[in-house]
Amino acid sequence: MKKFIVFLLICEFAIFANSQQALIKGSVIDGDSFQPITNVTITIEATKQIQLTNELGEFQFTENIPLGEQILKISKLGYFTKRYPIIVNEGSTVNITDMTLELERSSQDLFTIILSDDELDGDESGYGNISGLLSSSLDIFQRTAAFEFSSSFFRMRGLDSDNSSVLINGIEMNKIYNGRPQWSNWGGMNDVLRNQELTSGLTPSSYNFGGILGTTNINTRASQMKSGGRITYSSSNRSYSNRLMATYASSLLKSGWAYTLSLGRRWGNEGYQDATLYDSNSLFASAEKKFNEKHSLSFTGIYAPNKRGKSSANTQEVYDLKGIKYNEYWGYQDGKKRNSRIKEVIEPIVMLNHYWNINTKSSLNTNIGYQFGKFGNSRLAYGGANLVTTNDGQNTFESGGTNLSPSYYQKLPSYFERNFPNDLGFAYQAQQAFLNNGQLDWKQLYDANSINTSLGRNATYMLYEDRVDDKQLSINMVYKKDINEHIIFNTALNYKNLKSENYAEVLDLLGGTGFLNIDSFDGVQFDLQNPNTITKVGETYGYNYNMFASVFSGYAQAQFKYNKFDFYVSTSITSTQYQREGLFQNESFTNNSLGKGENLSFIGMGIKAGTIYKISGKHIIDVNMGYITKAPSIRNSFSNSRSNHNIVPNITEEILMSVDASYIYRSDIVKAKLTGFYTTLKDANEISFFFADGIGNVIAESGTQQSGTDDTEFIQEILQDVDKNYLGTELGIEAQVTTTIKLKGVVALGQYTYANNPDLYLSSDRFENVYLGKSYLKNYKLAVGPHQAYSVGFEYRDPDYWWFGATANFFDKTYIDISPLTRTDNFYKDVDGQPFIDYDETIALELLKQETFDNYMSVNLTGGKSWLVGDYYIGFFASVNNLLDEVYKTGGFEQGRNANYRQLRDDKALDKPVFGSKYWYGRGATYFLNLNVRF
Repeated sequence: MKKFIVFLLICEFAIFANSQQALIKGSVIDGDSFQPITNVTITIEATKQIQLTNELGEFQFTENIPLGEQILKISKLGYFTKRYPIIVNEGSTVNITDMTLELERSSQDLFTIILSDDELDGDESGYGNISGLLSSSLDIFQRTAAFEFSSSFFRMRGLDSDNSSVLINGIEMNKIYNGRPQWSNWGGMNDVLRNQELTSGLTPSSYNFGGILGTTNINTRASQMKSGGRITYSSSNRSYSNRLMATYASSLLKSGWAYTLSLGRRWGNEGYQDATLYDSNSLFASAEKKFNEKHSLSFTGIYAPNKRGKSSANTQEVYDLKGIKYNEYWGYQDGKKRNSRIKEVIEPIVMLNHYWNINTKSSLNTNIGYQFGKFGNSRLAYGGANLVTTNDGQNTFESGGTNLSPSYYQKLPSYFERNFPNDLGFAYQAQQAFLNNGQLDWKQLYDANSINTSLGRNATYMLYEDRVDDKQLSINMVYKKDINEHIIFNTALNYKNLKSENYAEVLDLLGGTGFLNIDSFDGVQFDLQNPNTITKVGETYGYNYNMFASVFSGYAQAQFKYNKFDFYVSTSITSTQYQREGLFQNESFTNNSLGKGENLSFIGMGIKAGTIYKISGKHIIDVNMGYITKAPSIRNSFSNSRSNHNIVPNITEEILMSVDASYIYRSDIVKAKLTGFYTTLKDANEISFFFADGIGNVIAESGTQQSGTDDTEFIQEILQDVDKNYLGTELGIEAQVTTTIKLKGVVALGQYTYANNPDLYLSSDRFENVYLGKSYLKNYKLAVGPHQAYSVGFEYRDPDYWWFGATANFFDKTYIDISPLTRTDNFYKDVDGQPFIDYDETIALELLKQETFDNYMSVNLTGGKSWLVGDYYIGFFASVNNLLDEVYKTGGFEQGRNANYRQLRDDKALDKPVFGSKYWYGRGATYFLNLNVRF
């Protein structure tokens, strides 16, 4: 009896002990076919325990399972590796079913390669690199927007890229100058930037409060890179011709060290547009030391110098004569194409990251980053002058340069048709000259400067570069706490400090000896403390100032997860300060250009919340809303920082309010998401720079008029108190109709408009902040790419590891960017301030009607094949974009040159307006080929 009782006690103890043992189980399926995947390696990273999935895709861990916060690593050759965070409690069962893996040979990989190197982050476009932002997302709508719509400059929800946050290892990379990420700072490093964590829209991020387009955090820790090497070669006729990359990652070694190295080069003499050279190198190095289970220290260095030739926007007259590949910025020099507009970016990034697992439920990341280097855009100057002393001892300036643009309006046929309507021979001669050449004449520039040199005079022409040399220090701390199995708490503190040196540097005197540092058009000294300086190569010309900025921010967030409901609430506060320091005393602003100006200070606040209601495993409702105030960017805070300290009148924080609601359906065959959204932007500022004709009324009012016909000036147009509305719906659906065929469709319907009539001010070197009253923009459409986009397509994936896909994409409701100046009272006023006597309201309404571009369709094809040869994985990808060679406009803007009714009426009366709108065209048929070997 005693032995029996002892036996029962032992059994009871064993059962009790087993009940306290935790259990981890789950299953893995293919992200496309939803079929189980066998022999997937499942690793508990803390213990290195490994299990393989069975024929049903299932796995199970039963022994020596660590408690607390753990990471499951899911990997298989030919698939993207994933890492799933889990929480293991004593005696509990963690069951993760239907985890998905995506094939590396998918179109996702292909298009990330293509578009992350494209010129989508233009200087002023605001589009940003949408493919980089969304490439880690599995949502069909976001994938389509990134891979199919971006060549048409489609914007997610009509918003600029400054509404998204891009982080590397928790450090925000958005530029303080304009709020946008500069993707070229880490271009050509696809292999080491795959480990991304994306949150879309207002949904919560573990790293920061984020913008209303979401947050992408790129993890470059060497210990979390997939081990092995990869060599890639690509060929294309888009931005560059060739690309070569080599990457090796060690993963975590027994010594506790891990390292990753990546080298890359992209190059080409010409992209799709004429003379758009591409020259880029990339170097990435990451090293990490894991001291113990609690502490790890990581270093990352990124160096990606890149240089590319820019292309011009042109009037329809120019495109009709020269085609959509025409680029006015280049000409032949010694038999080779030389582009005068080169964008060069050399901004290395170094960062040190400390990871501290305080315990099983809390962690603290401390990050320090430093970015420095230069950002430059070159251009030609044609206003070279000479100081001349007259017989009576007075100093005066002589200049003899003319506008060098081969498509300058006075060189085109329309100009001669306008001014010599009775003798069209002049127009014909201009047409033939433009058709036969129509490019920069570098020899003419050198010859002119050489003659000046022989006469002891300064250069008339020279090449200079608008330079920005930034030094930015970023420090932050990110804390995460799992309060219990239902509540996660995140908080972070961030500090950024920027010193930005801004100046123009002489690059090439084009055979001359020096260039006089004055504004030759009005004889104004750029640097009054050093008048009449003759600048040489490498010296500063035109303007010279520093911009200082500091940003301190913090955020806190709580996430709650339950069986039926998940919800979150997040809040943030940001303190921003800007200050300009002038190093030149501009003669036009003797008391307002030198030294330090006013210290601008802004306080931004944000709050957002959202909930997910899980009706069932297939049906989900997701709702998010947010209210954000933020500082205007540096770019939109100073009216003309190159010349003076002036700030935008009545400047204040911008206000963003946004709400979205989604219905999500997921089954074994169909995945779909339907979203409705509404965003409003209030109290924004926008600044533009251009020459304007027809502002004699403004000049007269300012008291600076020089003659009765004085109505032309280079101006800064300041829109203040701008409100905008963004309303729309998004639908994405994909259906795995067979194990090999998938159908997909996407719809984006938006209505993006000005919501009020903002205030408009004009400034120039002659007058400051002249108020023109309201600009009547309400209900005009925003120029943010297509407001409507549609996509239908299919993919076929053969079990023998080859695949093929095709999509047809339709775009509609693309609008031109309108000129605010022509929509003010100045439009109908003569020089005396009275309305034009011949003003016709019907004609005026037609003149001010916003242009809508024609709709169009683009067909894209993709395909590939992969092989496993021994231990080598070989992949080949190919794509053709715009297969049917469709010609279409992607964007454009009205020239503000004709600022009043009479001038605009007379110009538009011509078949070819002299100052017609300028446009960008999409590329014709293009290809991309990619071959990679992994080992």
